[in-house]
Amino acid sequence: MSSLADRLRGIVSPGAGSRPELHATAAPAILSGDAAADLLGGEWRSARNHRYLVVDRSYTPGHRHGEVSIADGLPPAEGWPQLSLLGGSSTGRDLLFVDLETTGLAGGAGTYAFLVGCAWFEGGRFRVRQFFLSSFAAERALLEEVSEVAGRAATVVTYNGKTFDLPLIETRYTVNRVHTPFAEMPHIDMLHPARRLWRRQEETSRDDEVLASGCRLGTLEQVLLGFEREGDVPGFEIPARYFRYVHSGDARPLGAVLEHNRLDLLSLAMLTARAAQLLDEGAAGAATAREAFGLGRVYERAGMTAAAAACFSRAADMGPTVRAEALRASAALLRRARRYEEAAEAWRRLLEVPACPPGIVREATEALAVHHEHRLRNLLLARSFALRSLQVDGGATRRYAAEHRLARLDRKLADAPRSGGPLF
Repeated sequence: MSSLADRLRGIVSPGAGSRPELHATAAPAILSGDAAADLLGGEWRSARNHRYLVVDRSYTPGHRHGEVSIADGLPPAEGWPQLSLLGGSSTGRDLLFVDLETTGLAGGAGTYAFLVGCAWFEGGRFRVRQFFLSSFAAERALLEEVSEVAGRAATVVTYNGKTFDLPLIETRYTVNRVHTPFAEMPHIDMLHPARRLWRRQEETSRDDEVLASGCRLGTLEQVLLGFEREGDVPGFEIPARYFRYVHSGDARPLGAVLEHNRLDLLSLAMLTARAAQLLDEGAAGAATAREAFGLGRVYERAGMTAAAAACFSRAADMGPTVRAEALRASAALLRRARRYEEAAEAWRRLLEVPACPPGIVREATEALAVHHEHRLRNLLLARSFALRSLQVDGGATRRYAAEHRLARLDRKLADAPRSGGPLF
């Protein structure tokens, strides 16, 4: 029976001048001897008469990645238990960082992961093992060895892996009828914590790039790690370099691709370490108001009310950039915790914030009107806040609600002298 690669060669036969991306499924040429292994710094491994390349790198504790070193990111012996706040049932130990380079960005069964990058901390070092698919026929054997590496880990960590990396590689496992090791593993996709912790930082001009980029890994490594790539291959160019190798056997353009993948894994690990250390330190560890606010959101989602309130309070005190958001979040959190007087104080502080967004002003005045009417029974103050909420444009529904509250307060005030009820 002919192999898939043989059948595909019968359908697609690249000729002179043909575009390599149209022939992605053709069987690649394999360099004779060890030329490709020498160029890429790896070794060939064989299974079922097919071979693939494995490239190992080990980074010492002193290796610097921008302003941080591997030693700065090493997990403690007990791991990072607080990482469970970022992803499922993770214990924060035995993390496996995974990043793929693929034949295209669309995904689906026709997209191959030609480079599977895996990395982990081991004995004070950071180890990277890359599996390079030199022949599509070797995919099953390559995936089986990836499974061996994954089997030693407790948690997989990716960047945008929930949307891209893991669905793609799980598809490749399914196509090859091999059980995926990632299906039952806790998964931390650092893109989502990064957005909560670091998006829309405005303390410096460079931080604006984080907002504009939507938290790209490359931007975060510049802003947070101080790492600047030099001569890095653009992501959109990577598939074309692989197809060039497929049809020519020339591995020289792939050296930059493997280095790009290694740098992604290093940055992912260092950002994960930063998030883990921040979760351990709590509000006091936040370097910026935005970071403190984002950390509060993480704690809030985990039901850690006291830790979240401390973060929101620190964010409000650190600077004007997120003060209104932080006070609003703090007030809402305290109200849910039935700490009504503290919540009211946060709402009052919020109304003192210069240029506070109208929507937040309206929410604060409505909350204070309710607080003074129903809890403190101070009808005059409740009426003043109701009037203020009426002055903020909030649409017909909210205006009707404010008018209804004001009319009710006026009736109560009119009846108070006769009934002997309180005014304030």
